[in-house]
Amino acid sequence: MEEALADRRAVVALESTVLAHGLPRPRNEEVGRALEEAVRDRGAVPATVAVLAGAPTVGVSAEELVRLCRGAGIRKSSRRDLAVAMAAGSGAATTVAGTMALAAAAGVEVFATGGIGGVHRDGLDVSADLTELSRTPMLVVCSGAKVILDLHATREALETLGILVVGLGTDRFPGFYTADSGFHVDERVESAAEVARLWRAHRTLRQPGALLLCVPPPAETAFEREALERLVDEALASADAAGVHGSALTPYLLADLHERSGGRTIETNIALLLRNAAVAAEVAVALEEG
Repeated sequence: MEEALADRRAVVALESTVLAHGLPRPRNEEVGRALEEAVRDRGAVPATVAVLAGAPTVGVSAEELVRLCRGAGIRKSSRRDLAVAMAAGSGAATTVAGTMALAAAAGVEVFATGGIGGVHRDGLDVSADLTELSRTPMLVVCSGAKVILDLHATREALETLGILVVGLGTDRFPGFYTADSGFHVDERVESAAEVARLWRAHRTLRQPGALLLCVPPPAETAFEREALERLVDEALASADAAGVHGSALTPYLLADLHERSGGRTIETNIALLLRNAAVAAEVAVALEEG
């Protein structure tokens, strides 16, 4: 990875929390390999990010990827938790915020993920992803914010924090499993070359935060917004009845949605992850060529 960065080759960072904690085994291994392959197929170098035996790692090996997907006791680390995993000499999968922190420190500018965190519906829990996006200059390719959040509040927070939200081929802010959350993006672009020009201008101004490039989930797997909102309402009611709150809420809701949708949410998640990795690679190559 050091060689690729030194040679100014196109590099795309990939998060590891979705592999270690977000997808079922053994599907997670398949997806981890497929994400890296999607980046390579479009001419860029994949860099899956994690903490391995206490060492921050930007670009895990094939064997290390398997250990992340199969290993017991793999922590989930945001920026604040990285030092804990390092001091303990343990393994940790990185969230959006954790991945951005390590990838930016290594000199990687482009990062592909699924959906970002944001403001939860109770208004009390606010993801560290938003803070990281506001202070770390990185081009982040995603499918908007997770639909279990308060998407109105999340969209407002992105604006307040000065994070430019751009839609690739869309005017709408995606809601992870759905192409339309009901809210607009700030700007629309149609190609990787346009994104690259926008990012160069952003960096010329020495803006402190990220550019959030939103890519809708593939149409063949995306949910209609109204149908998805009904599923989310049911999942939230179930969580409330079970007394699930705090950090346990997101995994509970995602598992509940998986069950209620007959497994369709995971298929949508995988499809959008692969598309986002491919788009990120195209953007990284466009930046390299520019």
